Amino acid sequence: EATQGLASVQTSPKGKIKLTAPVMYGESFIMPIVHSFMHDHPEIEVIATLSNEQENLLEGGFDLAIRLGHLKDSSLKARRLSSRRFIMCAAPSYLARFGEPHTLSELGRHQCLVGSVDYWHFKEQNREKSLRVSGRIKCNSGFALVDAAKRGLGLVQLPDYYVQEALDCGELVEVLSDYRDDREGIWALYPPSHKLSPKVRLLIDFLAQELA
Repeated sequence: EATQGLASVQTSPKGKIKLTAPVMYGESFIMPIVHSFMHDHPEIEVIATLSNEQENLLEGGFDLAIRLGHLKDSSLKARRLSSRRFIMCAAPSYLARFGEPHTLSELGRHQCLVGSVDYWHFKEQNREKSLRVSGRIKCNSGFALVDAAKRGLGLVQLPDYYVQEALDCGELVEVLSDYRDDREGIWALYPPSHKLSPKVRLLIDFLAQELA
């Protein structure tokens, strides 16, 4: 019966899917893929909540959540969709003025553009290491920090999808690449029910395919 039901939904899935995702990643990556999915499946309805607060799936009645990075212990089930890597970089103008750091111990002498948390992650001699950083700017917007970095106001460490375009065109330059931490997962989480809705499974499969 489950196989027959899945085959039926794959041809014409219908109904509501309630999902949540982080704001920037949801706007830039998840929702465009969801819109393509809806275009292919006109009887699907989506209720999306983009929030940097981690919504409780069970209390909020969510079918699906997109989470970034290391997962906390949870009763939820998870599927890895893609990955991200934090990259540390700066504008050529900043490096020309203040020099390029070559060791982690040099970060204390530099202006660091700080996000919502004031520590950065590295890997040194195959061991993860976190360092507390400080600077003149602290902001919870990755886009704002990228703009500040481009203007030569300091070093920044952000996920690759924030800075890759600026790196490709030379507006930013990667530094301390030998200390890059391992890639982190980008995950689809769903309630621990033994029966995942076929339409939600189809959407997760589509997200995994597109984000790959």
